[in-house]
Amino acid sequence: MTTLEKCLDHPDVKVNSTQEFAPLPRSLHPAHVIHNDEEALAIAEQLALQFAVDAARRDREGLLPINELERFSQSGLWAMTVPKAYGGAEVSYKTVAKVIATISAADSALGQIPQNHLAGVAHLIADGSEAQRQRFLPDVLAGTRWGNAFSEKNSKTVADFQTTLRPLNGRYVVQGEKFYATGALLAHLVHAVAVDEEGKAQLVLIERDAPGLTVINNWSSFGQRTTASGTVILDNVVVEKEQIVPAWKSFEQPTAAGPISQIIQAAVDAGIARGTLNDTLTFIKEKSRPWIDSGKETAAEDPFIISAIGDLSIRLHAAEALLWQAGELIDQAIATPSEETVAAATVATAEAKVLTTEIAINSGNKLFELAGTRSTLSEYNLDRHWRNARTHTLHDPVRWKYFHVGNYYLNHVNPPRHAWS
Repeated sequence: MTTLEKCLDHPDVKVNSTQEFAPLPRSLHPAHVIHNDEEALAIAEQLALQFAVDAARRDREGLLPINELERFSQSGLWAMTVPKAYGGAEVSYKTVAKVIATISAADSALGQIPQNHLAGVAHLIADGSEAQRQRFLPDVLAGTRWGNAFSEKNSKTVADFQTTLRPLNGRYVVQGEKFYATGALLAHLVHAVAVDEEGKAQLVLIERDAPGLTVINNWSSFGQRTTASGTVILDNVVVEKEQIVPAWKSFEQPTAAGPISQIIQAAVDAGIARGTLNDTLTFIKEKSRPWIDSGKETAAEDPFIISAIGDLSIRLHAAEALLWQAGELIDQAIATPSEETVAAATVATAEAKVLTTEIAINSGNKLFELAGTRSTLSEYNLDRHWRNARTHTLHDPVRWKYFHVGNYYLNHVNPPRHAWS
């Protein structure tokens, strides 16, 4: 049995559950190592076919995708951005966006879960020391999953971190509470943002089973239900200096850190839109009826349905085109970082984020309008597409994307540098 086919036999775990759930062990076998962009895309297509099979059932019953996640990380895709100098494929960010969109079209929860893993690994590559890269990147290649402990629910703004990092007897102590902790429940390592005594945001890499680290499976949103995006409690968690990555450096100078985080978010939304449109086409062809005034034998011949499908397809293709272009500009910003290249990548990613948000939500609305009342029946669970789109697109408000894009073109003002831009 290959590592790609390997599937651990975990019991079903439901969302928003109070049951005990121990940290998952690392696989006994190292993950497959991807060698190039073409292989990454091919594996993503293969996995998407598998993940789509029970996606509706997992959402309906609130089952966490534990076995699917194991196959996903063991496939090598979670390490696809590791530099070639460290044994990885170092795929382009256009490929990263395509991979995430492909997986998200099948199951948007599975598409979202590695978002912060990929962003965290990017910080390790850009901001970590050589010793840290030598220590942690081999684990990433071997299949170690990072889980997010970034945002906080009760702070004044998303960037107002209350979690602290303080020195203690030659080591450091992390104290705080996180929410929206996508992937942490099912991770092997949790990367937490904590503020040091100088007010700088550090990325702290903590083993999932470290004393004082607790993950609560209390994510109760109506969308993206199976991402396990609940709470992480950090109660005097002791770490060594080598576990601390100075992520603040990425925003003190022009780097691609912001658009890297954002393009993965936009790719999830593009995938949701693609999956929604695919299900819309299938339902219209197989189950919908033509309207009485159309004079047509099938719904697929209804001229107004045909026109609306054309409109959705055009808007999706436009969103995807901007997304792939943003990936290319991110690669340029990584290769030659400057105020100009980073701003161009950030603006292009913001443009893509606007269109992927719009098409993700609109395709969910149009599904029911075009497919008809029958499509609302619970047996199909097609409302998950709209619920997932509406939930995930709230990550950062696109109303500010319009402003920053306009300010860039009209007043030559570069967008801000942070993880939401």
